Amino acid sequence: MKGSVSRALRMSPKPLQPGAILIADAHCAPWRTPFIDFLRALESGEVVTPQLILMGDIFDMLYGPIPRTYGYNTEGIDLLNRLCKTIEIIYLEGNHDFLLEDLFPDITIIRRENQPITMSYEGKNIAFSHGDSAMGFGYELYTALIRSTLVLGVLRVIDTAGGGFIVAWLEKEMKRKSHCRSIEHFDALIEKRLRSLKSESIDILIEGHFHQNRVIHYPQFDYINVGAFACNERYFTVQSIQNKTLLHEAMFRKEPR
Repeated sequence: MKGSVSRALRMSPKPLQPGAILIADAHCAPWRTPFIDFLRALESGEVVTPQLILMGDIFDMLYGPIPRTYGYNTEGIDLLNRLCKTIEIIYLEGNHDFLLEDLFPDITIIRRENQPITMSYEGKNIAFSHGDSAMGFGYELYTALIRSTLVLGVLRVIDTAGGGFIVAWLEKEMKRKSHCRSIEHFDALIEKRLRSLKSESIDILIEGHFHQNRVIHYPQFDYINVGAFACNERYFTVQSIQNKTLLHEAMFRKEPR
């Protein structure tokens, strides 16, 4: 796979820290609030970490130029902006949350076009990406359009004039979506995608997006698709590579269910 890829890797100026917590695909919304409880646990010290890496799709709908989406997420936005004063936070934008710099001025935001980023850890290069890259021409066109400030501006005007019907329709669709299904032929899908990703000098590539909670071992590097927080409230803590596995999986439960 090495040498056959084109998407450039970017080295993060920040090293990966022992005890860092990774969360992917929380899909936080008024109808799905465990991520808010997790942030409160971080703020209270019930959960402790020096570094929080958000792997994208943390919010179900959070689009920087669409103010109506802020109302869904005010508490989560405020908590993250408070937490970043004491915890280093790196936020990889996903396909449900993007153009976020103005909302999180003190958080390191990694846009889709700048992913993957790599972080050094115990002599290894660990790459991070939300995971929705190299998905084909149709998806690339779609994701370029939804991130266009012009397109979003037009949609904002239409949504406002229509009493919020676009955001209301999106809310209905998001509520219907299942986050815990398995993907058929997942290994083949990932191998095809990785042909378009620059993999030189990667030891481990970590992604979200697909919600599969799987590890695939390639001769050149290991691929980890972390499970979705929205499904069983999984999160992952970085441990020493000497323990054989980089990530320790845990499940957050504010209250027994």
